[in-house]
Amino acid sequence: MTNSLYISTIEPKSGKSLIALGILELILRKTTRVGFFRPIIQDPVDNKSDKHIEVILSSFNLQQNYHDSFGLYYSEVNHLMQQEKLDIILDKIITKYKELEKKCDFILCENSDYMGENSAFAFDINVAITKTLGSSLLIVGNGHQKSVEEISISLKIIADSYREKHCKILGIIINKVAQKDIQKLTEHLRNTYQKNNYLFSVIPYNKRLDSPRMREVAEQLQAKVLYGEKRLNNLVFNYLIAAMQMQHAITQLNDNDLVVTPSDRGDVIMGALQAHHSTNYPNLAGILLTTECHLENSIAQLIAGLSHPLPILWVDTYTYPTASRLQTIYSSLEAGDMEKINWSIELFDKYVNLSILEHLIDEIEIDGITPKMFTYNLIQTAKANKRHIVLPEGKDNRILKAVATLTSQDIVDITLLGERNRIERTIQSYGIQLDIDKLNIIDPIKSPKLEQYTQTLYKARKNKGVTLENAKDMLMDVSYFGTMMVYAGDADGMVSGAINTTGNTIRPALQIIKTKPEYKLVSSVFFMCLEDRVLVYGDCAINANPTAEQLAEIAIISAETSQTFGVFPRVALLSYSSGNSGIGEDVERVKQATIVAKKRRPDLLFEGPIQYDAAVDRTVAAQKMPDSKVAGEATVFVFPDLKYRQ
Repeated sequence: MTNSLYISTIEPKSGKSLIALGILELILRKTTRVGFFRPIIQDPVDNKSDKHIEVILSSFNLQQNYHDSFGLYYSEVNHLMQQEKLDIILDKIITKYKELEKKCDFILCENSDYMGENSAFAFDINVAITKTLGSSLLIVGNGHQKSVEEISISLKIIADSYREKHCKILGIIINKVAQKDIQKLTEHLRNTYQKNNYLFSVIPYNKRLDSPRMREVAEQLQAKVLYGEKRLNNLVFNYLIAAMQMQHAITQLNDNDLVVTPSDRGDVIMGALQAHHSTNYPNLAGILLTTECHLENSIAQLIAGLSHPLPILWVDTYTYPTASRLQTIYSSLEAGDMEKINWSIELFDKYVNLSILEHLIDEIEIDGITPKMFTYNLIQTAKANKRHIVLPEGKDNRILKAVATLTSQDIVDITLLGERNRIERTIQSYGIQLDIDKLNIIDPIKSPKLEQYTQTLYKARKNKGVTLENAKDMLMDVSYFGTMMVYAGDADGMVSGAINTTGNTIRPALQIIKTKPEYKLVSSVFFMCLEDRVLVYGDCAINANPTAEQLAEIAIISAETSQTFGVFPRVALLSYSSGNSGIGEDVERVKQATIVAKKRRPDLLFEGPIQYDAAVDRTVAAQKMPDSKVAGEATVFVFPDLKYRQ
């Protein structure tokens, strides 16, 4: 296994954060013992941290803090270089690196952009650092607004230079390439570098990733935000200088335009706002007002009365100097911008040859399944077997944010239950990136299936005293309506519990769908995504004091669920004693449950009674239960009753 990989960019703004995110996402599917390290970073300005490091640390649960993540500040390097003390620079960097290495099986390093990465000094020090750390190189190039020939020439120069310095090149990725040049450049890389057994990949230019958000425009122009603070995440694709009359300017509008106009041009301001809300014109990113003039009171009052106004910024400079400043606006990935971070990882997964990169980690021993691999497997399985899920709590902003993530990755087909207008207000209020027109929303009271569901529910529950009128009233409860959708085959499943209680969620399913014939009770499991593994806890929510027979059933169901989700089941039936060391009614119940479970499912691994420490700790297990196949290795934990789970 290559224990470290060094990302080296040919020039600034090559999109190395995208590459780093993609590589770490890939490696973390195998192991959590991964680190990220930048040998040299910019000195902090206004106490702000390095953006690259913040993005990585906020995106992944790495076992390191901010100060573990870099070697030196540029000012320190510059001071030492003036004294020709390169060795001291390298010593300081390697010391920090080795401290991080103690926690990691793999470290991803990223070169510095502190001097402009095409400078001779930057190249020389990158070579020195790479060779000192013993890292393989991944060369990343910027193909934006360049021909294949231009990209090829700059790549050849840097690759030849690294080879002359006896650096080990693992691969080459060219980012931000025009879509029309993808195939031609890929062929060139194949013909030129395949004989070297390099990884080579080409990633197309992505307008969304390269476009600034309104928040970034405001920050870099030091503009005042007049309106629309909740929508500062809007992406800006283009700038439109609206100095002409509005009837002419309106014909030039495009999606995600930032309209730039003097503050006294009320006609342009109102026209832009109306165009944005019109179905016949594009959605705008916002409006930027210029000059020292202020909005007319009547215009300001009108905008203030809008429920969800566009972001409107103001600078006190004139229009054309402002337009020049806009050309210098740049967008960089920021910590917390999960939308752009997810887009980056998706691009990487789609266009980079992952099978070759996986050779970097193929010698890592996998103990169980990591949380990253667990979630990755869930997503891939869901995509491969796309299902229709109904979400009854459509008015909850957390549900809608989850829907935005799921739909953006095309993981599942979703139906939301609730009033369309209320859902739309929630989406707008929280600035959630969801197109209301593309959502399947059902208001139970208006559903054409209401009568059909009423009849079905009545037939299913009439022996329990439910009348036809009762059945219709019950279906006004979104949990019952969603359950009926599943029962009728109009949805594959229902996910609930953000607002509804456990009882309100389970009761309709238990009354209508019921349990599998071979099982008598409903139980629950929690998937516990810990730092380095995924464990299953059951039952922690439903059955307060199960009998031995019920406990055995919970253990079997939990094991089957664990297996279904890719966690190999080694089931520990927990108690306050291990093996035959304890006595009492509770211990006996767990002992009998273990016997029943083993008898019903001899193909599965059960152990009980067993204490938690003996179930998870190999050292304790070796002392207390040395012959057990579960002790010290348990992945499924069955609690004897609810009081033990508190």
